[in-house]
Order: sequence, then structure tokens, then C-alpha cells
Amino acid sequence: MKDSYFEYIIVVGCSRFGTNIATTLSLSGKDVVIIDIENNSFRKLSKSYSGFEIIGDATDINVLINAGIKKATMLVAATNDDDVNIAVSLIAKKVFNVNKVISRLYDSEKEVAYKDTNISLIEPITLTINEFEKLIQMDESETNVLTKRVGVC
Repeated sequence: MKDSYFEYIIVVGCSRFGTNIATTLSLSGKDVVIIDIENNSFRKLSKSYSGFEIIGDATDINVLINAGIKKATMLVAATNDDDVNIAVSLIAKKVFNVNKVISRLYDSEKEVAYKDTNISLIEPITLTINEFEKLIQMDESETNVLTKRVGVC
């Protein structure tokens, strides 16, 4: 059984999202390893990142084992490829029973692959639309307040 006080996190993908997540987690004292298939991708990591780097294909179970997935308390699938994120997330959850799995998903039509998996999704398009709607609502409410103050009907 995994120790709930120990946090070992695997981040798959040295995208901007992946590198920022890995750096934030390592700065907060978590043990982090980031995996990417391209050696050149690691150049995006912040100088303050204190975790480990592994060059390899995270859909390869041996790469995940070498990264320490058997002791991982969380895995974040942060590549720019939905299919890779789906595969890695399902392997982590179904094969290695990683407690917390978070996956980035661009194409909402592929959400069906996550059905009944208890994998958390980050959908950039949905997040952007939600923020846009908040901005529109804020603008409308500000306009309504201004209209009431001025007495315009």
C-alpha cells in the first residue's frame, strides 16, 4: 500500500503545461519525475525544477516502471497528443492503480475513452470557454451597475 504522506508524481510530457506543472510540484516539495520522448523538450524546464528527467515513450510500460510508477501517488498526462494522454492515463489507472490520474484532453469527442475510469480531465478549450463566459458576464453586470447609477433605462 502506498504511503499517503509521501507524494511521488510522474508528469508525462515536457509541454509548456507539463513543465509548469512539474516545476510547481517540485517547488512545493513533491518528488517529481518528468518523462518525454524527445531529449530536446527538457530545455523548457525551469532552472528551479529539482526533479528527475527520463527520456522515453511513456506508453511503454517498462519506461513507466523505470520512472517509478509502482510508487506513484499521482500521474499527470500532459503531452500535446490526446491519444498518448489517454493511453498513459489508462495504463496508470488500470494497470498500476495510481490513485490520482489527471489527463489533458483537447478533443472532447475522445472523452468517451475516460468513461467510468475516475481519471480527472483538464480540457483547455472548455476552460477557455468558461473563462470567456465569466468575462462576458462580468462585462454585462458591470454595464448593468453603471446603467443603474447613471439612471439610463
